Amino acid sequence: MNRRPPSKSARASRVEMTEIVLPQDTNQYGHAWGGRVMALIDKAAAIAATRHGRTNVVTASVDSLTFRAPVRQGHILKLYASVNAAFRTSMEVGVKVLSEDPLSGRQAHCCTAYVTMVALDANAQPTPVPRLLPDGRDARRRQREALERRRARLRQRERKARRPA
Repeated sequence: MNRRPPSKSARASRVEMTEIVLPQDTNQYGHAWGGRVMALIDKAAAIAATRHGRTNVVTASVDSLTFRAPVRQGHILKLYASVNAAFRTSMEVGVKVLSEDPLSGRQAHCCTAYVTMVALDANAQPTPVPRLLPDGRDARRRQREALERRRARLRQRERKARRPA
C-alpha cells in the first residue's frame, strides 16, 4: 500500500472559476440548466481535489444540492471550491456557486455542494492523499462539518447494507 504524502494547506487547493451563462446553457425560461451548473461544480471539485492530492480523482458522491436562486442567461457564474477535509483516499470538496448580474453587480447565492472525490493511482486504484492542514478558523469549521457529514454518510451506508434484499 502507498504511504500517505506530506500534509498540505487547505489554501493550496482553492479554485475560483468564472463562466458566463449563454443561450445553449439555458432552459425555456432563460435559466441555466441545473445539470450544467452541476457539471461546473464537479469540474471545480475535481480541480481542487487534484491540487490537493496531485493525483487523478473521480467523483464518488455529491451531497444534497438545492438550487436557491435561478441563474439567468447573460449572468456570470462564480464558483469557489476548496478541500474541506482529507480522509485516507478521499476528500470532501466544498463548492459555493454565486450568480452575478453583470449590469448591476448584484450577486445571489445559487447553491452549495459537498463533493466526495477519490484519489486514484496510475492503476486506477484508490491511493492515499495528504492530510489537510486547516489554515484559519473558517477552514477548521469546514473540516469539522465535513467530518460530521462523512460520519452521517457512513452510518447511512451501514444501514443500507444491513437491510434485507
